[in-house]
Amino acid sequence: MTKQRVLFLCNQNSARSLMGEALLRHLGGDRFEAVSAGVDPDRPHELALAALDELGIDTQGLASKPLDDYIHQHFDAVIVLCDKAQQHCRQWPGEVEERLFWDIKDPRLNSTKDAYAKTLQEIRARLRLWLSIKARDDNHTA
Repeated sequence: MTKQRVLFLCNQNSARSLMGEALLRHLGGDRFEAVSAGVDPDRPHELALAALDELGIDTQGLASKPLDDYIHQHFDAVIVLCDKAQQHCRQWPGEVEERLFWDIKDPRLNSTKDAYAKTLQEIRARLRLWLSIKARDDNHTA
C-alpha cells in the first residue's frame, strides 16, 4: 500500500502547519507522508515545538519550508490552515485529490499562556475526525 501524501499549508509554516505535519506523522503511522510549507516561511516557533513536546509528539526534522518546494508535486490532500494561505492557493497548480480549508486562528495573536496548546488541540481534533473518515472510506472501497 502506498502512503498518502499530505501537505499542510499556512502563512509562515512556523506553528499551525508544522503542528499538522507532526500530528499526522504521529496519528497516521505508516499510512501517510506528511509535509508542511508556508506562503511566507519563518523559523519554527519555540512555543509550537514545546506544545508538541508536551504531548510526546516527535519534532525531529521539523523545519519551515517555502510553498515553492512543493508547488508542482502530487498530493492526496492539501490542508490549508489559514485564510492568507487559502487566498494564495485558491488555484493550486499541483495535482491534488482533496483540498481542505481549516481556518485555525494564529496562536501568535493570542496572548494567553496556553494559546499554542489550544491550537494544537484544535488541529488534533480535526485531524482525528478526518482520519476516521479516511479509514471508513478505505474500508468501504476495500
